[in-house]
Amino acid sequence: MNARKSKIGFLSIILLGFNAIVGSGIFLLPNQAMKLIGPTSLFVILFDAFLAITIALCFAEMGGIFKKNGGPYVYTREAFGSFAAFEVGIMTYAICVIAWATMAVGFTTALSVFWPGADKGITKDILVTAFIIALGILNILGVNFTKIIMNIATVGKIVPLVIFIAIGVFFMKINNFTPMLPHGTYISGSFGAAALLIFFAFTGFESIALAAEDMENPSKNIPRAIIIVMILVSAVYILIQAVSIGVLGSELANDVTPVATASSRFLGSGGEILVSLGILVSIIGINIASSFSSPRMAVALANDGLLPKVIGKYNKLNTPYVAIILTVILTIPIALSGSFTELALISAISRFAQYLPTCLAVPVLRWKKPGIKRSFKIPFGPVIPIIAVLVSIWILFQSSTQEIIWGLGGLIIAIPLYFIMKAYNKRQSNA
Repeated sequence: MNARKSKIGFLSIILLGFNAIVGSGIFLLPNQAMKLIGPTSLFVILFDAFLAITIALCFAEMGGIFKKNGGPYVYTREAFGSFAAFEVGIMTYAICVIAWATMAVGFTTALSVFWPGADKGITKDILVTAFIIALGILNILGVNFTKIIMNIATVGKIVPLVIFIAIGVFFMKINNFTPMLPHGTYISGSFGAAALLIFFAFTGFESIALAAEDMENPSKNIPRAIIIVMILVSAVYILIQAVSIGVLGSELANDVTPVATASSRFLGSGGEILVSLGILVSIIGINIASSFSSPRMAVALANDGLLPKVIGKYNKLNTPYVAIILTVILTIPIALSGSFTELALISAISRFAQYLPTCLAVPVLRWKKPGIKRSFKIPFGPVIPIIAVLVSIWILFQSSTQEIIWGLGGLIIAIPLYFIMKAYNKRQSNA
């Protein structure tokens, strides 16, 4: 019997998606949105939810067609060919690594509530490094073990979230929502800047499709899971931001752990500890999800000859140990290179290297392969994919040239790598 037949079921897919999205972003970035645009940040979250759902619908249609690991890389290859797929594949893997690095730094920020100074200096560097290595080892132990820990982490985060929202709504003050803009005036570009930064909190849904081969009935379960997860996440985010504003008011703009601080106002010190533990568990959960999906992107590239074949090797525990080790090695220096907010912005920008091709692949594959079996099809023809593309382009223009270079520079780096791997594969086939 092949142990690799152990698959992730539908409920665990939903938990994986929820874990992959809800984590450090919504807990640690609301203060930045409040600083940029005040209580109007609620509309920023609605805007980002709309964009994320349109993109997620494109992933749902593509995920309902293809069952292989790789997600956006697979979709781009089928729609636009090998070179475009290589570019997207390398960027998708780079995005996974950057995202995991960002989450790992977010872990030390959340930990600082209990351990002052955990997010600073050499202490932060040691903690981040040890945390990433530990998750790599956990991942090597196998899908079942990872799944159990991930499910526990998800339940552990849901309970404090429910408590925070359900009780916090009764302590909101309507006066804290005025003025709707900082100092009562709109600063040009602030909505776009806030939308780009907060969009990071919505990223991660694509990880559901990245590990398709490890899931039960992926063509049916992936589309359903993506849609359910995005609706749940959007509702939770709006409620978290609303309670945070309603309780903290203008103080929110300067608080790096706003959910924990707000909970202390209406739950006392015991409640603050409970919610802070929930946040910490949440961020641990999203790190587990990242450590699970990121190496499997490298496996997909290796299996198609776009990275050395050795990266796709599985061990006796049926986990891609080479890809896991490689991902850990790449993630650590990125995590040590910047702050959470800086890495979050770069991560958000880089995501569009996989989002845009996936959205464009929907109408292209409908035209190229109209008869292909789809378990889910986006309604209204190409309207939703086109909207997703146009809004994505607009939000990218809200960033600076330097930020775009950091976020999308991998596309340039991947060009020579494509020809190197092409020559390598030719030599291997002639050997």
